[in-house]
Amino acid sequence: MRSSIPTQEKPPSRSAEKLNSGFYWAAAFLSVAALIVAVIKCLAARDVNWPETALLAVAVAGTVATLARQLPLLHALSATVVIACAGGGISALNAKTGIPFGPYIFGQGSGMRLFDVLPWMVPLFWPVAILSSRGVARLILRPWRKTKAYGFRLIGLAAVLTVLFEFAFEPFASRVKHYWYWEPTALRVTWEGAPLVDFFGWMAVTVLMLAFVTPLLINKNPRPKSSPDFFPLGIWLGGLVLFGVGCAAQKIWPAVAADATIGLLTAVFAVRGARW
Repeated sequence: MRSSIPTQEKPPSRSAEKLNSGFYWAAAFLSVAALIVAVIKCLAARDVNWPETALLAVAVAGTVATLARQLPLLHALSATVVIACAGGGISALNAKTGIPFGPYIFGQGSGMRLFDVLPWMVPLFWPVAILSSRGVARLILRPWRKTKAYGFRLIGLAAVLTVLFEFAFEPFASRVKHYWYWEPTALRVTWEGAPLVDFFGWMAVTVLMLAFVTPLLINKNPRPKSSPDFFPLGIWLGGLVLFGVGCAAQKIWPAVAADATIGLLTAVFAVRGARW
């Protein structure tokens, strides 16, 4: 007879842990280097996109490396691919219909396009935004990780942080880099050109994505005592630094002030939560 006792995933071997650790620290080093180059390029006001492209690529690698320290590598890759494909598909749908984020047109700054519709960098942005926000949310909610409602709180806070990340990204993407251009909507209230429906759309889509991939992100063999991981916070804040510098170079001061405020408050709550 088959045993009714549920099986648990085998913990990674020491060699696999060493490989994951090396991948993790390499991604961290490359992320810092790519961020420095991208910031210098923004300050120099040079119209080239490869530093941001390189930063996005290593941020994705770093996101996978961070998850692989907590989960099987297959789960980490699966969650990243699912979010990238779903986010890319929704973005392509929005480019055709204006739903759910509002009407926009991709510009020349967005680079090569998949199927002549979707810039290839857009699917990569989704897992970086969502999974790094989830990592920051884990730091903030660390004091409450043993409560019954922790899972729902994590999804909700991760969605809020994702929207804040998108809020900071929008002026940089549309007004500094011209990745896309927003078209007018019936509601004239906007944030540096982006309609408010964009942020409501991001909130709804992020909640649905996290609800779908959360089973992949649950560690079946949690360690008795695990130290907090600050890499997601570094990716999250690094993005805000780049967005703020780019907006400052173009004298978009409301966006700079918003980026600084969001980044400072998030860092304070994340560090406070991680110390518990």
